Amino acid sequence: MSEPPPEPRQPPDESDPLVAAYLSRRSNLVRFFAARTGSAAAAEDLAQELYLKLAGRPQAPDAENPVALIYRIATNLMLDRARGETRAAARDGAWSREARTRLGADEVAEEPAADEALASRQRLAQLVDAVAALPPQMQRAFRLHKLDGLSHAQTAQAMGLSVKSVEKHISAALKALTARLGR
Repeated sequence: MSEPPPEPRQPPDESDPLVAAYLSRRSNLVRFFAARTGSAAAAEDLAQELYLKLAGRPQAPDAENPVALIYRIATNLMLDRARGETRAAARDGAWSREARTRLGADEVAEEPAADEALASRQRLAQLVDAVAALPPQMQRAFRLHKLDGLSHAQTAQAMGLSVKSVEKHISAALKALTARLGR
């Protein structure tokens, strides 16, 4: 037998003293959460979660001090979230320790698949050959700028050329490499 569908939720009753206390102190609650979590986003999330908890519960008899009760519930929400984050960090740490390959105390780097590594090496060899086939000045300008990371001005100074000449050499090198490598 199937269970009957859940009854639709009624909008929160603002005559509920806890909901009314929450609504009147929401900005204070957000500051309360932010001060303890160090995150405005987490504070907003916790404030929303607190509202859902208060609005979704059946109305209980009046609390003696609704504000104190709200802050107690808020503190419990923060503690539950902190415990959950601690558990998640421990679980992720355990997974990391188990999923990584170790050789003694050293972690072994995960390598790409053999066919991907081979294809990458072949593309690199093609690029090295293509750069070696460039005219000497163009090759030097390309190496200084693209591989050594010098600016156009620094490359021009190192080569004893104008910046415009270096720009032309690099542009021509890129065109030649693109044409040769087909990319």
